[in-house]
Amino acid sequence: MINLEDFYRWIKEDSPFGDYTTEILFKNDSRDISALIISKSEGLIACIEDICEVLEKFGIKCEVYIHSGKTISKGSVIARLRGSLHKILLVERTILNLLMYLSGVATTTRRLVELVRSVNPNVRVAATRKILPGLRYLVKKAVKIGGGDTHRFSLSDAVLIKDNHIKLIGSVRKAVEIAKRGVSFIHKVEVEVSNAHDALEAAKAGADIIMLDNVTPEEVEKTVKLLEVEGFRDKVIIEVSGGINPDNIVEYAKAGPDIISTSYITMRPEIVDMSLEVE
Repeated sequence: MINLEDFYRWIKEDSPFGDYTTEILFKNDSRDISALIISKSEGLIACIEDICEVLEKFGIKCEVYIHSGKTISKGSVIARLRGSLHKILLVERTILNLLMYLSGVATTTRRLVELVRSVNPNVRVAATRKILPGLRYLVKKAVKIGGGDTHRFSLSDAVLIKDNHIKLIGSVRKAVEIAKRGVSFIHKVEVEVSNAHDALEAAKAGADIIMLDNVTPEEVEKTVKLLEVEGFRDKVIIEVSGGINPDNIVEYAKAGPDIISTSYITMRPEIVDMSLEVE
């Protein structure tokens, strides 16, 4: 769901003193018009219902033809808008930008999920918290639509001990032990490490999830084997993250983790191009 206040703020950002062109060309024109949202490339549609919901609140009728999660091709008619020509031309770029980006997130997620499943169907592909402020709900929803795992929505969801926490505490083991003593039973404790030795220390201290950050697929495989030998493999979830993209994600999947998280999904999505055309 898009908050109406946020939507007004986005529109205000794009037209701080009004839509100058439309106001000059159609000064006294109160016509209602119909316009189509059309895909100019292939991909997966995402969050069109959220966009239509806020458009309805804004006074623009919106009829969805292709729902979220469905594949679109070049020329696909995604939705039809009906309403004041002033309002439709005012929101055109804002809604297209949102829809293109969110559909790109879903499309990119689907691509990575399919790559991983081709070699290891048990591995989940997850997004990270590298998301522009204000778009978190929509982006996480787009990830889910694409078949990915949403990971943490916020800092409040779970304990994730990162490198700066460990530097300030002094050691992986001590940081995990402190967290385990203070955390609620309902929250998991994850710790970020960069080698097999620290991963084992985290497991011994009681970590629920171990994130191998910015390591090679070889180091992931080494860590998995070490935890198996030491009897901890079935007691922890192994996540890998850092520098993972379509070119190397298959190699990481082959190394045997449970989760692969990547900011590529949200920071470098394959944008699905779209246009709005007045009928």
